[in-house]
Amino acid sequence: MGEIVVEMELENIEDRNLVRAGVRAEADVRRETIQAVADTGAMMLALPADVVERLGVPVVDSITTTYADGRRGDLPVTDTLRIRIGDREMGTECIVVPEGAEALVGVLVMERLDLIADPVNQTLGPRPESPDRPLLRV
Repeated sequence: MGEIVVEMELENIEDRNLVRAGVRAEADVRRETIQAVADTGAMMLALPADVVERLGVPVVDSITTTYADGRRGDLPVTDTLRIRIGDREMGTECIVVPEGAEALVGVLVMERLDLIADPVNQTLGPRPESPDRPLLRV
């Protein structure tokens, strides 16, 4: 069993809102398509600093994190951005990790998009009972 790598599209949500308002052209929306590791041990979306910078998403907070080796440290947290995996999308904050670090899709994103990790087949996909759209339990 190896890691699950997924392609995801990221978009500056404020740019998108300006397009909706008729103030900005579609071509001016800052977006990126990147590869990320689906990590069931991570809580949030984590993006390298250079990706966050190109998207133009501001840092608005920080959060104390625990690394895999047990160390703790504070990392910046961005304002909301748009993420799309397959045909499912959502707005979310992200933790900013150093440039060159792997992008991670954490369980908060997987839960909200109703995606399940299959480590045997190395895929991240919709639950069988909700193939067309997320089915959230409340």
